[in-house]
Amino acid sequence: MTEKTLPLSGIRVIDFGHIVAGPFCVRLLADLGADVVKVETSTRQGRTGARRGAPRGGNNGRTPHLYHINRNRRSLDLNLKTERGLAVAKRLVEVADVLVENYSSGVMDRLGLGYAALAAINPRLIYASMASFGQTGPRRGWTGMNVNLQAASGLMLATGAEGDPPIGISNSWNDYIGGLHAAIAILGALSERQKTGNGRHLDVSQFEGSVAMLGSLVLASAVTGKPPARLGSRSPSAAPQGVYRCAGEDQWCAISVQSDEEWQRLRVLVGCTLTGATLADRRAAHDAIDAAIEAWTGGLAPAEVERRLSALGIHAAAMRRGNELEGAKEWQQILHPLREPGAEGKRVVGLPFSFRARAPIAVTEAPRMGSGGRETLRDWLKLDEAAVEEMMRAEPA
Repeated sequence: MTEKTLPLSGIRVIDFGHIVAGPFCVRLLADLGADVVKVETSTRQGRTGARRGAPRGGNNGRTPHLYHINRNRRSLDLNLKTERGLAVAKRLVEVADVLVENYSSGVMDRLGLGYAALAAINPRLIYASMASFGQTGPRRGWTGMNVNLQAASGLMLATGAEGDPPIGISNSWNDYIGGLHAAIAILGALSERQKTGNGRHLDVSQFEGSVAMLGSLVLASAVTGKPPARLGSRSPSAAPQGVYRCAGEDQWCAISVQSDEEWQRLRVLVGCTLTGATLADRRAAHDAIDAAIEAWTGGLAPAEVERRLSALGIHAAAMRRGNELEGAKEWQQILHPLREPGAEGKRVVGLPFSFRARAPIAVTEAPRMGSGGRETLRDWLKLDEAAVEEMMRAEPA
């Protein structure tokens, strides 16, 4: 399957995203074949897009993080605070299908690029706003980062074990959840537009996305009036379940017993004298059962524990660290090489699904600031070189 036959082939997306949430949403659209231009400015170097902050690995700011969320698009260096920059942006909006922004509520309006202004230019435009707390409500306009949203949504009190302080999830969990929900909303709006011919303003609250992922816990707490139980690696519906120490320094294997039959097979294998005939019995004796299991796993490598339990139909997985993942067979189909000169040996994580059993798109690296800007003006606006040069003459200002 080539880029020309991907689901979003021919869809033009303007990316006003910054940090993680917006760029990740757009990356999903780009991986599905959309033609994406990222609008950013060299006048705020280090503060726009995934270029913000110190590099985390990589050279000259070309970080794995940048490759991961900012790939498969072109970059247009445009200062939106100048009349010329704003005019260029609006020309692109005229021919765009989708616009994505994750600034705080009100920022795009102040720039003259709010939904009402742009819908008047292009009524077919699907405009996705991804403010932390949405476009309405008492926290409209509040800024938010991953850790703040995890606290506000209650996620921090659903992780960890009883007695722990509030514990967050690293790796920008809220940003990725927000980006995923926004991408789904955009796909729905594109489908709707095929029927109505009209665009739509999508209000995607990253906070609400986090609450949605906690759905059952939120509902249970509303009924009981109590915060959700903090179970660590344990579960109310499976026992024993946990992460067990294995032979070697800091080596572990996760085990989850889902039925009485699985428990009987595990009990015989590890030599546990506790019968634990029912789930309630096993949960009541969880500490003692864990000790018996760990007495057995402690003499084996994690991979061997995984192999023996899997052979018995018991869910088990050796804990892997980052440097062990790339060589794992199950990772090979989701890691894709970058299709760029000089990028030999660099790979990125692709989409967790494929079309016709092959990778959905050849991956290109994240664009350098401004690369592809003139090409975008030629392709989208059908301008000749002289017109492109005139349009970009005073940019950036």
